[in-house]
Amino acid sequence: MNYGHRLKFGLRLPTHDGCEPGRPVQWAGMAEQQGLDLLVIPADTTEGSELEPWTVSSWIAATTSSLGLSVEARPTRHPAMLARAVASLDHLTEGRVDLTLPAGPASAGSGPMSPGREARWPADDTGAALSEAIHVVRELWNVLDRGLGRFAGRFYRLAGAQKSAPAHDVPIVVDGQDRNVLRLVGKQADEWSTGGWDIAALAAGNRVIDESAREAGRDPREIRRRVTIRGDFGDRTGIFTGTAADWVTDLLPLVVDHGVGTVVLDTDDRGVAITFATEVAPALRAATEAALPREWSTARVRRSAALARRRPGIDYDGVPAEMAEVVEPGDLAYARLRSGYLRGGAPGIILRAETNEQVAQAVAFARRHPGVPLSRRSAGHGISGRSTNDGGIVIDVSLMNTIEVLDEKTRRVRIGPGARWAEVAAALEPHGWALSSGDYGGVGVGGLATAGGIGYLARGHGLTIDRLRAVEIVLADGSTVKAGDSENSDLFWAVRGAGANFGIVTAFEFEADEVGAVAFAQLTQDASDLERYLVEWGRVVEDSPRDLTSFVIVPPPRAGRPVLALSRTMVDAADRETVLARLEPLAAISPLYAQDVVISSYAAVMNNASDDAPVSHGEPVSRSGLLRHITPQFAAAAASVLRSGAIGWFQLRSVGGAVADIPTDATAYAHRDANFSLVVMGGIDEVVDKAWDRLRPFLDGLYISFESSLRPGRLAEAWPPRTLSRLRELKTVYDPEGVFGDNFALTPATNTPGGRDR
Repeated sequence: MNYGHRLKFGLRLPTHDGCEPGRPVQWAGMAEQQGLDLLVIPADTTEGSELEPWTVSSWIAATTSSLGLSVEARPTRHPAMLARAVASLDHLTEGRVDLTLPAGPASAGSGPMSPGREARWPADDTGAALSEAIHVVRELWNVLDRGLGRFAGRFYRLAGAQKSAPAHDVPIVVDGQDRNVLRLVGKQADEWSTGGWDIAALAAGNRVIDESAREAGRDPREIRRRVTIRGDFGDRTGIFTGTAADWVTDLLPLVVDHGVGTVVLDTDDRGVAITFATEVAPALRAATEAALPREWSTARVRRSAALARRRPGIDYDGVPAEMAEVVEPGDLAYARLRSGYLRGGAPGIILRAETNEQVAQAVAFARRHPGVPLSRRSAGHGISGRSTNDGGIVIDVSLMNTIEVLDEKTRRVRIGPGARWAEVAAALEPHGWALSSGDYGGVGVGGLATAGGIGYLARGHGLTIDRLRAVEIVLADGSTVKAGDSENSDLFWAVRGAGANFGIVTAFEFEADEVGAVAFAQLTQDASDLERYLVEWGRVVEDSPRDLTSFVIVPPPRAGRPVLALSRTMVDAADRETVLARLEPLAAISPLYAQDVVISSYAAVMNNASDDAPVSHGEPVSRSGLLRHITPQFAAAAASVLRSGAIGWFQLRSVGGAVADIPTDATAYAHRDANFSLVVMGGIDEVVDKAWDRLRPFLDGLYISFESSLRPGRLAEAWPPRTLSRLRELKTVYDPEGVFGDNFALTPATNTPGGRDR
């Protein structure tokens, strides 16, 4: 039978006593140049020389870019060290490695064997020792289950080791024909490698592997089959001799009738290797396509271990085939995609899209799952937006991250929702442009540009949404529309401040601002008289020209330590006199513990994001509010909350200025008269709410990006009555069934069937 694996062709690196250091690299370069898929690096590659095999493997990896590397491991190498070495090499090669574990000599009559296969695993029970080694390796690669790696066996033990996942799901190849080894392959391995090409032995081995796989609850198609062959071109004297066509005749039954998916050539003749790569491989591919049913190799077979992690209520078999990537709970990529930057999650499936059509397909899939949570994600940094969930569907548009200049003259740019603001700033800097965009470069465009966008240039240039000129958006019914001032203007109004309710924006068109060099000041000041500091900071900000925007963080006071205020201030100017004039009033509020003032670019300030995958747990607890002025009464309440220990984060951001120039009813972001935005964070909802109640009397409205609460009254705080009424009317038009209910979900104005609120 055939197991449906796309054919791969490889070359076994020759072994030579006293191997010249450059020889392995030369063979690797030749294999890659001739289009081979794989280079097998034997454990005894450099036998008789002073070169260490894994170092040679790394050297070969550095000199190739597309060639797969199948690295054989010595049984003497501890599997824990092996797991870390393979994971490291896989990252360095961007996912080009598989691991081969030689089990020992084959049984008699199995056909010719490649050299260097006499090594055995510990003791005389090869199957048991090798099985434990595979368990150890998989445990240390298993980052889907959090915590340290642990294993207790007869040959190997892990008392608590740090896990380290490779870049991709590294296949584990087991080489051998002993019956115990074959049964182990069926239970644990991803690929069986045999040095023999005897058809009877191959068929017998397949039967044992398939039976063992089914007993273990696995699909035999999970296991790829590999043969290593030798031969020569010229006179036809036996199998794998003669012409390339003769070789194809010899190989075709192994592929079609016995499921071989990988053919590796063992030779030290470069001419034979080149003919194999350029004549045999393409001819065998064509012959296989002709001999097998159409689309014989297109179906993906997931591991049984991955299938066991699927969540109930999701039609995994009905996932759209058009998606750029589908990530399930059993996939290695799930570990870095399951959570957001501040919110832990365990979704049932993640649909990654990179086109409008794929987004529409993902929305249609979600609509077929009523009652299953749906989350949307650009970069996953949102506090209010549920960019992940438990057991539900996530539509991830982070791959839609292009940044394109449409018109130099009008500074029109088109940006994908998955782009991050640090990338946007870097792309705009060469033009002398910028877009005000929060304070952290890792935030995705999609979330911030539909909520508001309170950034370091807000007082001089407005909110991020104030520079938005048009969007493309996939609606709940799967249609894609463009919205701007001249078309679908009602939808464009709603997108700017409540966009999460109306669809998935797949492209933003902004008119960037002309922004040159800026000054950025980080001041650490004494805030022992906390009430006075807050009032004075607020007064200075309101009295300052619009080219100054300041944020301040006040860490909760700790016994025995001074109370600090950490301000981050941008001045949209570069000349020394202007910068000093703007900053001196802030510095004069209280004594300075530290100061750092630089004149740089906006892009340099925003280049503060980490590329590490998020490892968040639990739910953020945050509260957001808007206020017009920092009065002594508000400052007293804020100081009381800070001293109570109820919160762990307190930040004020200045707004006002250009933000207030936009009419209140021009966008769904309606609280234009606020001069400050407040956000606090803590650990327990009830504790934070009790502290927040002391601040609520001074607040008028909230900023939806920073509010994690699901309390019913938050909708009325987010939008004034007139704005809220209009939004609900539009919800009736664009999403009457409440498909998009993961972020400040609105109830349709009419009692539409399927409408819902959060």
